[in-house]
Amino acid sequence: MADGSTLGRRTLAHETLLVLALSLGASAVSALISFIGSVTAPGPLKNQAATLVGSQAPGRPWLDLAWQVFGVATALVPVLLVAHLLTREGVGLRSIGFDLRRPRSDLAWGACVAAAIGGTGLLLYLGARGAGFNLTVVPESLPAVWWRVPVLVLAAVQNAVLEEVVVVGYLLRRLDRLGWSAGAALAASAVLRGSYHLYQGLGGFVGNMVMGVVFVLLYRRWGRVGPLVAAHSLIDTVAFVGYALLAGKVGWLPT
Repeated sequence: MADGSTLGRRTLAHETLLVLALSLGASAVSALISFIGSVTAPGPLKNQAATLVGSQAPGRPWLDLAWQVFGVATALVPVLLVAHLLTREGVGLRSIGFDLRRPRSDLAWGACVAAAIGGTGLLLYLGARGAGFNLTVVPESLPAVWWRVPVLVLAAVQNAVLEEVVVVGYLLRRLDRLGWSAGAALAASAVLRGSYHLYQGLGGFVGNMVMGVVFVLLYRRWGRVGPLVAAHSLIDTVAFVGYALLAGKVGWLPT
Protein backbone atom coordinates (compact mmCIF):
# COMPACT_ATOMS: atom_id res chain seq x y z
CA MET A 1 0.00 0.00 0.00
CA ALA A 2 1.20 3.48 -0.83
CA ASP A 3 1.42 6.04 1.94
CA GLY A 4 -0.22 9.38 1.15
CA SER A 5 3.12 11.13 1.57
CA THR A 6 4.65 9.05 -1.24
CA LEU A 7 1.96 9.82 -3.80
CA GLY A 8 3.15 13.33 -4.60
CA ARG A 9 1.30 16.64 -4.42
CA ARG A 10 0.11 16.53 -8.02
CA THR A 11 -1.34 13.05 -7.63
CA LEU A 12 -3.11 14.01 -4.40
CA ALA A 13 -4.48 17.19 -5.99
CA HIS A 14 -5.78 15.31 -9.03
CA GLU A 15 -7.31 12.63 -6.79
CA THR A 16 -9.10 15.26 -4.70
CA LEU A 17 -10.47 17.05 -7.74
CA LEU A 18 -11.73 13.79 -9.21
CA VAL A 19 -13.49 12.79 -5.98
CA LEU A 20 -15.19 16.19 -5.84
CA ALA A 21 -16.05 16.09 -9.56
CA LEU A 22 -17.81 12.76 -8.98
CA SER A 23 -19.70 14.00 -5.93
CA LEU A 24 -20.36 17.33 -4.23
CA GLY A 25 -18.22 19.46 -6.52
CA ALA A 26 -20.52 18.45 -9.37
CA SER A 27 -23.50 19.16 -7.11
CA ALA A 28 -22.13 22.68 -6.52
CA VAL A 29 -22.01 23.38 -10.27
CA SER A 30 -25.52 21.97 -10.67
CA ALA A 31 -26.76 24.15 -7.79
CA LEU A 32 -25.22 27.26 -9.35
CA ILE A 33 -26.93 26.58 -12.69
CA SER A 34 -30.21 25.97 -10.88
CA PHE A 35 -29.83 29.22 -8.91
CA ILE A 36 -29.17 31.21 -12.10
CA GLY A 37 -32.30 29.69 -13.59
CA SER A 38 -34.32 30.67 -10.54
CA VAL A 39 -33.15 34.29 -10.32
CA THR A 40 -33.71 34.82 -14.05
CA ALA A 41 -37.22 33.33 -13.96
CA PRO A 42 -40.20 35.68 -13.63
CA GLY A 43 -41.57 36.25 -10.15
CA PRO A 44 -39.97 36.32 -6.68
CA LEU A 45 -37.80 33.48 -5.44
CA LYS A 46 -40.17 32.61 -2.59
CA ASN A 47 -42.82 31.67 -5.16
CA GLN A 48 -40.51 28.99 -6.57
CA ALA A 49 -39.94 25.65 -4.89
CA ALA A 50 -36.83 23.56 -4.23
CA THR A 51 -37.85 19.98 -3.48
CA LEU A 52 -35.28 17.91 -1.59
CA VAL A 53 -36.80 14.41 -1.61
CA GLY A 54 -39.43 14.01 -4.30
CA SER A 55 -41.35 11.19 -5.93
CA GLN A 56 -39.53 9.55 -8.84
CA ALA A 57 -42.53 7.61 -10.17
CA PRO A 58 -45.82 9.29 -9.17
CA GLY A 59 -48.70 6.86 -8.89
CA ARG A 60 -46.38 3.81 -8.94
CA PRO A 61 -45.27 3.33 -5.31
CA TRP A 62 -43.19 0.17 -5.76
CA LEU A 63 -41.29 1.61 -8.71
CA ASP A 64 -40.91 4.84 -6.75
CA LEU A 65 -39.45 2.90 -3.82
CA ALA A 66 -36.96 1.18 -6.13
CA TRP A 67 -35.80 4.55 -7.47
CA GLN A 68 -35.51 5.99 -3.96
CA VAL A 69 -33.32 3.12 -2.75
CA PHE A 70 -31.27 3.26 -5.94
CA GLY A 71 -30.71 6.99 -5.46
CA VAL A 72 -29.53 6.56 -1.86
CA ALA A 73 -27.20 3.70 -2.79
CA THR A 74 -25.57 5.44 -5.76
CA ALA A 75 -25.14 8.68 -3.81
CA LEU A 76 -22.94 6.79 -1.36
CA VAL A 77 -20.53 5.49 -4.01
CA PRO A 78 -18.15 8.47 -3.50
CA VAL A 79 -17.91 7.47 0.18
CA LEU A 80 -16.82 4.00 -0.90
CA LEU A 81 -14.25 5.62 -3.18
CA VAL A 82 -12.91 7.69 -0.29
CA ALA A 83 -12.77 4.55 1.85
CA HIS A 84 -10.74 2.84 -0.89
CA LEU A 85 -8.34 5.76 -1.25
CA LEU A 86 -7.77 6.03 2.50
CA THR A 87 -7.32 2.27 2.77
CA ARG A 88 -4.69 2.52 0.04
CA GLU A 89 -2.81 4.82 2.41
CA GLY A 90 -3.06 2.18 5.10
CA VAL A 91 -5.38 4.21 7.36
CA GLY A 92 -8.99 3.76 6.21
CA LEU A 93 -12.05 5.68 7.34
CA ARG A 94 -10.93 5.30 10.95
CA SER A 95 -8.37 8.05 10.27
CA ILE A 96 -11.19 10.60 9.93
CA GLY A 97 -13.26 9.20 12.78
CA PHE A 98 -15.96 7.45 10.74
CA ASP A 99 -16.21 4.21 12.70
CA LEU A 100 -18.02 2.62 15.63
CA ARG A 101 -15.40 3.14 18.31
CA ARG A 102 -17.47 5.75 20.18
CA PRO A 103 -21.13 5.35 19.15
CA ARG A 104 -22.66 6.75 22.34
CA SER A 105 -20.32 9.71 22.49
CA ASP A 106 -20.78 10.48 18.79
CA LEU A 107 -24.57 10.34 19.10
CA ALA A 108 -24.63 12.44 22.27
CA TRP A 109 -22.41 15.17 20.87
CA GLY A 110 -24.26 14.98 17.56
CA ALA A 111 -27.59 15.52 19.31
CA CYS A 112 -26.20 18.59 21.10
CA VAL A 113 -24.91 20.06 17.84
CA ALA A 114 -28.18 19.29 16.06
CA ALA A 115 -30.20 21.02 18.78
CA ALA A 116 -28.02 24.12 18.55
CA ILE A 117 -27.95 24.35 14.75
CA GLY A 118 -31.40 23.06 13.81
CA GLY A 119 -33.50 25.85 15.30
CA THR A 120 -31.11 28.57 14.17
CA GLY A 121 -31.14 27.19 10.64
CA LEU A 122 -34.94 27.19 10.52
CA LEU A 123 -35.09 30.83 11.64
CA LEU A 124 -32.48 31.82 9.05
CA TYR A 125 -34.44 30.05 6.31
CA LEU A 126 -37.72 31.72 7.26
CA GLY A 127 -36.02 35.11 7.42
CA ALA A 128 -34.24 34.67 4.07
CA ARG A 129 -37.43 33.50 2.38
CA GLY A 130 -39.41 36.40 3.84
CA ALA A 131 -36.76 38.84 2.57
CA GLY A 132 -36.97 37.33 -0.91
CA PHE A 133 -33.50 35.73 -0.93
CA ASN A 134 -34.61 32.11 -0.81
CA LEU A 135 -36.84 29.70 -2.63
CA THR A 136 -39.54 27.86 -0.72
CA VAL A 137 -37.82 24.67 0.41
CA VAL A 138 -40.04 21.59 0.20
CA PRO A 139 -38.15 18.95 2.21
CA GLU A 140 -40.24 16.08 0.87
CA SER A 141 -43.07 15.35 -1.54
CA LEU A 142 -43.34 11.58 -1.30
CA PRO A 143 -46.65 9.74 -1.46
CA ALA A 144 -48.34 8.80 1.81
CA VAL A 145 -47.31 5.13 1.70
CA TRP A 146 -45.73 2.75 4.25
CA TRP A 147 -42.15 3.39 3.14
CA ARG A 148 -42.36 7.19 3.25
CA VAL A 149 -40.75 7.73 6.68
CA PRO A 150 -38.07 5.01 6.30
CA VAL A 151 -37.00 6.47 2.97
CA LEU A 152 -36.86 9.96 4.47
CA VAL A 153 -34.64 8.69 7.28
CA LEU A 154 -32.41 6.87 4.76
CA ALA A 155 -32.13 10.04 2.68
CA ALA A 156 -31.17 12.03 5.77
CA VAL A 157 -28.45 9.57 6.76
CA GLN A 158 -27.16 9.39 3.19
CA ASN A 159 -26.84 13.18 3.02
CA ALA A 160 -24.98 13.22 6.32
CA VAL A 161 -22.54 10.43 5.50
CA LEU A 162 -21.73 11.77 2.04
CA GLU A 163 -21.24 15.38 3.08
CA GLU A 164 -19.32 14.89 6.31
CA VAL A 165 -17.03 12.15 5.00
CA VAL A 166 -16.21 13.94 1.74
CA VAL A 167 -16.39 17.66 2.59
CA VAL A 168 -14.96 17.50 6.10
CA GLY A 169 -12.95 14.37 6.81
CA TYR A 170 -11.52 13.54 3.39
CA LEU A 171 -11.17 17.07 2.00
CA LEU A 172 -9.44 18.46 5.10
CA ARG A 173 -7.07 15.49 5.24
CA ARG A 174 -6.12 16.02 1.60
CA LEU A 175 -5.75 19.79 1.90
CA ASP A 176 -3.56 19.32 4.97
CA ARG A 177 -1.35 16.95 2.97
CA LEU A 178 -1.21 19.51 0.16
CA GLY A 179 0.12 22.15 2.53
CA TRP A 180 -2.96 24.36 2.80
CA SER A 181 -3.22 26.49 5.92
CA ALA A 182 -5.94 25.65 8.43
CA GLY A 183 -7.82 28.85 7.55
CA ALA A 184 -7.73 28.20 3.81
CA ALA A 185 -8.90 24.60 4.27
CA LEU A 186 -11.75 25.76 6.52
CA ALA A 187 -12.82 28.34 3.92
CA ALA A 188 -12.68 25.81 1.07
CA SER A 189 -14.79 23.26 2.95
CA ALA A 190 -17.35 25.83 4.13
CA VAL A 191 -17.72 27.53 0.73
CA LEU A 192 -18.11 24.16 -0.98
CA ARG A 193 -20.84 23.17 1.49
CA GLY A 194 -22.66 26.44 0.89
CA SER A 195 -22.24 26.15 -2.88
CA TYR A 196 -24.04 22.86 -3.36
CA HIS A 197 -26.99 24.28 -1.41
CA LEU A 198 -27.22 27.35 -3.63
CA TYR A 199 -30.20 25.88 -5.49
CA GLN A 200 -32.21 26.83 -2.39
CA GLY A 201 -31.22 30.49 -2.69
CA LEU A 202 -28.80 32.80 -0.91
CA GLY A 203 -30.21 31.82 2.47
CA GLY A 204 -29.34 28.19 1.80
CA PHE A 205 -25.86 29.19 0.66
CA VAL A 206 -25.06 31.40 3.66
CA GLY A 207 -26.69 29.16 6.26
CA ASN A 208 -24.88 26.05 5.11
CA MET A 209 -21.58 27.91 4.77
CA VAL A 210 -21.86 28.97 8.42
CA MET A 211 -22.72 25.39 9.34
CA GLY A 212 -19.63 24.32 7.41
CA VAL A 213 -17.42 26.62 9.48
CA VAL A 214 -18.85 25.22 12.71
CA PHE A 215 -18.45 21.63 11.55
CA VAL A 216 -14.83 22.13 10.48
CA LEU A 217 -13.97 23.71 13.84
CA LEU A 218 -15.63 20.83 15.67
CA TYR A 219 -13.82 18.30 13.51
CA ARG A 220 -10.49 19.96 14.23
CA ARG A 221 -11.29 19.76 17.93
CA TRP A 222 -12.61 16.18 18.03
CA GLY A 223 -10.74 14.59 15.13
CA ARG A 224 -13.89 12.67 14.22
CA VAL A 225 -16.65 13.03 11.65
CA GLY A 226 -18.83 10.61 13.65
CA PRO A 227 -20.54 13.32 15.75
CA LEU A 228 -21.00 15.45 12.63
CA VAL A 229 -22.68 12.59 10.77
CA ALA A 230 -24.97 12.06 13.76
CA ALA A 231 -25.82 15.77 13.97
CA HIS A 232 -26.46 16.12 10.25
CA SER A 233 -28.59 12.95 10.21
CA LEU A 234 -30.73 14.27 13.06
CA ILE A 235 -31.13 17.72 11.49
CA ASP A 236 -32.25 16.31 8.14
CA THR A 237 -34.47 13.64 9.70
CA VAL A 238 -36.33 16.25 11.73
CA ALA A 239 -36.64 18.48 8.66
CA PHE A 240 -37.91 15.71 6.36
CA VAL A 241 -40.19 13.87 8.75
CA GLY A 242 -41.30 17.06 10.49
CA TYR A 243 -42.37 18.55 7.17
CA ALA A 244 -44.24 15.37 6.26
CA LEU A 245 -46.17 15.59 9.54
CA LEU A 246 -46.72 19.37 9.73
CA ALA A 247 -47.04 20.68 6.16
CA GLY A 248 -50.42 22.30 5.70
CA LYS A 249 -51.26 21.96 9.40
CA VAL A 250 -49.31 24.91 10.85
CA GLY A 251 -49.32 28.42 9.51
CA TRP A 252 -45.66 29.27 10.06
CA LEU A 253 -44.32 26.50 7.76
CA PRO A 254 -44.20 27.57 4.10
CA THR A 255 -45.46 24.98 1.63
